[in-house]
Amino acid sequence: MAVGQGHGWRDGDLGRLRASNTDREQAVDVLKAAFAEGRLSKDEYDDRIANVFASRTYAELAALTSDIPVGPLGTISPSDAPLYLARGGRNANAVASLVLGLAQPFTLATTAIPAIVCGYVARRQIRQTGESGMGMATAGLVFGWLGVAFWTLLVIIGIVALAVATPHSP
Repeated sequence: MAVGQGHGWRDGDLGRLRASNTDREQAVDVLKAAFAEGRLSKDEYDDRIANVFASRTYAELAALTSDIPVGPLGTISPSDAPLYLARGGRNANAVASLVLGLAQPFTLATTAIPAIVCGYVARRQIRQTGESGMGMATAGLVFGWLGVAFWTLLVIIGIVALAVATPHSP
């Protein structure tokens, strides 16, 4: 799945997204590095800095930094998504898996199976999308399976206790 799909964006539309103050500051840092390296004259640097603060979209910022070689700070590309769009943050199913796994003592383990299902779904989605939350999904799976094992063991012990306590007739 390409970045932005499912959110009403088509490939190439990311350049139309509004830039934030942080994005403008990153562009200023790129221009500062280029000026310090002698890639820009003082006048060109001043003009570009003024245009950075007037820019509203990623495409406008990219036009101001696209002719500068990628250095330690990099350049802004209109086809690149910001980190929070590219990685998508935490996977919601991973969070749900952990919460469901931890809720078992309060729900008498009725959330064990949903924790397991959400954990497996989250791990698959994380591998596909690159989102964060693999640890949360794994923890949710572990808590879910521990809950299933605990209740299975409890049922087996109950059955054995009933079998031992029941008098046998000849």
